[in-house]
Order: sequence, then structure tokens, then C-alpha cells
Amino acid sequence: MNEPLDTESLLQAVRANPRYASINPDLIRTLIERQKGMTRQPREIVKAVRNKLHQVGGAYLDKPIDYAHWTNRLAQLPFDLQHPQVKDFCRQMMALHTSTRERLPLLERFYADTLTALQPLRSLLDLACGLNPLALPWLPITAETRIWACDIYSDQITFLQQFFDHFGIHGQASLCDLTSHIPQQPVQLALLLKSIPCLEQLDKAIFNHVLDELRAEVLLVSFPAQSIGGRGKGMRQNYRQHFEELVRGRQVHFQTFDFPNELVFLLSPAT
Repeated sequence: MNEPLDTESLLQAVRANPRYASINPDLIRTLIERQKGMTRQPREIVKAVRNKLHQVGGAYLDKPIDYAHWTNRLAQLPFDLQHPQVKDFCRQMMALHTSTRERLPLLERFYADTLTALQPLRSLLDLACGLNPLALPWLPITAETRIWACDIYSDQITFLQQFFDHFGIHGQASLCDLTSHIPQQPVQLALLLKSIPCLEQLDKAIFNHVLDELRAEVLLVSFPAQSIGGRGKGMRQNYRQHFEELVRGRQVHFQTFDFPNELVFLLSPAT
């Protein structure tokens, strides 16, 4: 008996693995359709799509996050973002994701150095956010700051909205696929932290789309300076060159920040 080749059946097969169960179904459908053009074998399609999803996001999670556990802990927290108990909670949770875990040793310095000229923030859009919104206690926000965050994991997005609501933050977390749509809300600052290499696995021109379509006054973008395994392998210089190629010919000004694990650029229109 032949295995089904229709997209919805393949979608269910991909999501049968808990690691991919909460990923934006529209993104999975897009990847399935691409693979259909390469093979008509359902098992090969499912395997290839899962491999791509692992490259895009799965590799940064040691295991699926138990959001029910963390939601219960969130409900017990004080309502003050600056409370030591809240900061400890945020640090513990950010340690569950490789991208934010690597930033923990220099969390205060990271945002103090890169966002000095933007204080206080009026509005913020965190693209491919991961667990980065949990760094809000260290960002120069006020009670009036408007915040948007988006990513491909629905369970993560649900939790982040609960996080915003608990602390009375004017925030909206939403599911997104940046390869098909760039959020259009005008903001003072957009974040795209260590996500370009992942997104380029899906669309080599993704950063051009971001620069063309994003409605942000300033963009803070970064690249990893070492692999998940901790090896540098010349990554810092390679990504520096890659970034300079991406912005070559564009009317932008950028400031560079070098951190031990991360290469950061603050982009703004050239004046």
C-alpha cells in the first residue's frame, strides 16, 4: 500500500515527532511542497523537512520545553520585571535555548552597550525571537513601550503572550514565517539576533527582504561567533564579511559590537 503524498498527511507525519509538533504549519507546508519537487517518496519528504526544521530551529533546543511547568512558575512570580526573583526566573528559562544561553554571561553589558543611544525604547519588534523576550528586564523599556515578538513555535508564542500579560507589558506575541511575510508595524527598534544563518537555510535572500520591507528606524542584527559546539572556526570573520556583502550598496550606517560569542551590528539609515 502506497503512503499518502498529499500535503496535509505529510504535515501530520512531520509533526508526529514532538520536536516539530508546534512549528508553524504554514512553514512546514511550504517545505513539503519544495520537497515534492525533488522526490515523490513520502518518507524521504518527511525526513528532509524534519532535517531542514532542525537546521532552522530544532538544533538550538536540547529538548522540547515543558511550557506547562514554566507557566505554573510564571503565575507565582511578582509582577515587577525588576524583582530579583523575576530576573532569576528569566535567566533560568533563557538557559533552555542555546541562543539566549550563550548571551547570559554578558546580558547586562550586551544591551547596555548596543542600545545606549536608543534609551528609552518606545517600541520594539523581536523577529525570530526565541526566548529573547525574557531579556526584557535588561532592556531600556518603560511602562509605555510597545513590544511585538514572533517566531515559528506556537507553544513558545503562547507562553510569551502569558509572560507579557503577567507583567502588564504592552506586548503581542504571534506566530510567523519570515520567509513569507515580514511584519509591517512601524517600530523604533527591531531585533534579529543570531537568526540570519538559520533563515538563510530557507531563503538565501531573506536579509534583503528584511531590509526592504521592515519598517524599523533601527535594526539590531547579530551573528554567532562560534558554533553550537563552542568552536570558532573563523566564524566571526566570515560573518563580518557576509554582513558587509549583504549591506553593500545600501544607504545604511552601521556600528559594530564584538562580544565573546556574538558579532553585533546596529543598523540605521545613512544621513
